[in-house]
Amino acid sequence: MTTDTARKTAAVIYNPIKVDIDALRAAVTAAASAAGWAEPTWYETSVEDVGQGVTRRALDDGADLIIAAGGDGTVRAVAEAVRGSGTSVALLPSGTGNLLARNLDLTLDDMEHSLQVAFTGVDRAIDLGVIDIERDDRTRTRHVFVVMAGMGMDAKMIENTDDDLKAKAGWAAYLKAIVTSLRDPNELRLRFRLDEGKTKRATVHTVILGNCGSLPANVLLLPDAVVDDGLFDLMLMRPGGALGWLRVWWKVAWINGIVRRSKAGRAIAGERRNDGDLHYQTGTRFTARLSRPEAIELDGDGFGKAIAFDAWIDAGALAVRVPASTDSE
Repeated sequence: MTTDTARKTAAVIYNPIKVDIDALRAAVTAAASAAGWAEPTWYETSVEDVGQGVTRRALDDGADLIIAAGGDGTVRAVAEAVRGSGTSVALLPSGTGNLLARNLDLTLDDMEHSLQVAFTGVDRAIDLGVIDIERDDRTRTRHVFVVMAGMGMDAKMIENTDDDLKAKAGWAAYLKAIVTSLRDPNELRLRFRLDEGKTKRATVHTVILGNCGSLPANVLLLPDAVVDDGLFDLMLMRPGGALGWLRVWWKVAWINGIVRRSKAGRAIAGERRNDGDLHYQTGTRFTARLSRPEAIELDGDGFGKAIAFDAWIDAGALAVRVPASTDSE
């Protein structure tokens, strides 16, 4: 790789709905100049191309660094296109969730610091989830996820979320969607296989495959998920009635989200993770076939309905810029 930093070029993949392009352009151009990099190149996403196409074009144009400026959907699309290229990705968090940035403990609301990390930070290799989704007509599409893939309540919640309300109220917009989703009596009936284990049958309310586990509002959905351990965390949820939902919320929001975040809290809470409402496992491959097409989501975006899917971990497949001091953490 060239040591002449003046020849290095950063390509900015930006969602025009999520960013102030004038302010973004001025800030990125100034940061690139200060770091001795060339003039950045700019690629705008659209409804027709949420990021994969323009990212591939940026790579073909010779970009040395891809800067993802948008929400979770933009980050996921960029990761999908960058996978296998060896090019690093920097995050400029925008939008509601900023899920990957949260799980990497990156700054969410300080553009100057985020750009400093982009141009002077180090690369951290993280895992990517890869998933082949099969539709009811037997067609298949392949995607990646950087945070989690899910079916059940979380996918229905995405379907039920009002986009206009989300734009105005942010994460709070999901509360209405959660209430609507909880009223849905339908459960998932599936046959599944984890790694080389036996094929099993289950009836559950929600299935989550997570590469990392923290969500907004201090929710730690997958307490043991690590973004670079070469594993995904599987969560099967089947609460027993209203009391079961209260137990789930208590465990996810309080025990996982608060208590387990400290060493003393983990000692108090103990090691027991599984119960009748929540079941956790880890693995590298998960295949499932549903009794009927069900909604599926990837990193908070709906991906229609799937009758089956095959998901696996691509270990260390994405290099993300982080502050130099946290390179090995």
